[in-house]
Amino acid sequence: MSPSSESAPTPLTIAVAGGTGVVGRHVVAAATSAGHSVRVLARATGVDLRSPEHLADHLAGIDVVVDASGISTLDEDASVAFFESVTSSLLRAEAEAGVRHHVALSIVGAAAAPSGYYAGKARQERLLQESGAAWTILRTTQFHEFVTQVLQRPPLLGVHLVPSMRTQPVAAAEVADELVRLAEQEPAGFATDLGGPVEEKLTDLARRYLAATGGHGPVVPVPVPGPMGRAMRSGGLLPGPGALRGRQTFDEWLRAVRSSPGA
Repeated sequence: MSPSSESAPTPLTIAVAGGTGVVGRHVVAAATSAGHSVRVLARATGVDLRSPEHLADHLAGIDVVVDASGISTLDEDASVAFFESVTSSLLRAEAEAGVRHHVALSIVGAAAAPSGYYAGKARQERLLQESGAAWTILRTTQFHEFVTQVLQRPPLLGVHLVPSMRTQPVAAAEVADELVRLAEQEPAGFATDLGGPVEEKLTDLARRYLAATGGHGPVVPVPVPGPMGRAMRSGGLLPGPGALRGRQTFDEWLRAVRSSPGA
């Protein structure tokens, strides 16, 4: 098909759950740039995703829901409770409002190592699979911003304890672009995974981030116990050979962070 014969996607009305978060805000920007109408579902806009009351009213006239919501926790019970509540509430409200497509963001390895935060994402995936709704799930690797979350934990005697982990960080904006592209398509079940362009060690990323941002203290790798730790060290959380690859490297992202106002 020649470029001149390609038609632009039909404009949609898209609701973005978690539309003020790390990925969600990029989804809002990408969808708007693509000509879609966007409705943000977040506490900042007066919507509690965990409360089904009146949620269907917020979904009136919506074609597709993109769920980029999340919770800042490493606790397994808290993660499962959050994603179970949000996903169940959204699915009930979508059925009532006649939404035709649910697109969810998940993590590479969530089903293979369902512990901690990943347990909640695994529960989210199962709920969608069992729902009978029309859905698409995009699994991605960690975002570049993941290293900042790791380093937010207070150092121990000046030492940053960072999990021993192989990772392939991806740009949140590129994840958002792919979520919007999938929202424009028919429901696809599990979409092709998306990872970053380069495999890295999380400890190396932490050292480079600290050096670039004026941070101090040594970084010491810590092996995480259990199945999650084994997956981190073995590469079980890396995308497979058939996965899509992002373009922006961690170092390119870091340069952008350093050059941004207030950095």
